[in-house]
Amino acid sequence: MHTNQYLSSIQKELSQIADRISETEAETLVQHIVQAKRIYVAGAGRSGLMMRAFAMRLMHLGLDSYVVGETVTPGLSAGDMLLIGSGSGETKSLLSMAQKAKSLQATVAVVTIFPESSIGKLSSLSVSLPGSPKDRSQNTAETIQPMGSLFEQTLFLFLDAIILRLMDIRKLDSQAMYSRHANLE
Repeated sequence: MHTNQYLSSIQKELSQIADRISETEAETLVQHIVQAKRIYVAGAGRSGLMMRAFAMRLMHLGLDSYVVGETVTPGLSAGDMLLIGSGSGETKSLLSMAQKAKSLQATVAVVTIFPESSIGKLSSLSVSLPGSPKDRSQNTAETIQPMGSLFEQTLFLFLDAIILRLMDIRKLDSQAMYSRHANLE
């Protein structure tokens, strides 16, 4: 297969996944984000990169958002939200963060393949994204892609859709968001 054919196959996979995401779960996440005092995001590996991109877009919307582990990230407290992106829902460092956030009376949410995972059970809410975990014995979606790529791509696109929903709620357009774009580049 040629590169363009692979790209076409990936697009088809993503299109099929989109129809399997619960609108109720997505809207519940949106409402919790709207109500949160501050939003903290966390993820490991490539999922972590998707979460960092989401934190940037939340900042562009004018929301107080932080990436866990950054030197400028303030302490979390009651009224805040920790949103974790984890395919497995079992990453030990993320589980530890979720436990700490819950003990501080923050809302804990997870976007995952496995809502029944350890992080999913601990969370106040979860959004299930069909994907293919690294362990193919637990495959929940067909994919030609390696490892967790389908989940990570779906996570990125899902979070961008959440941003569009928040833009609707806050009555913002892309132009308004540019006022918060980095300007020292």
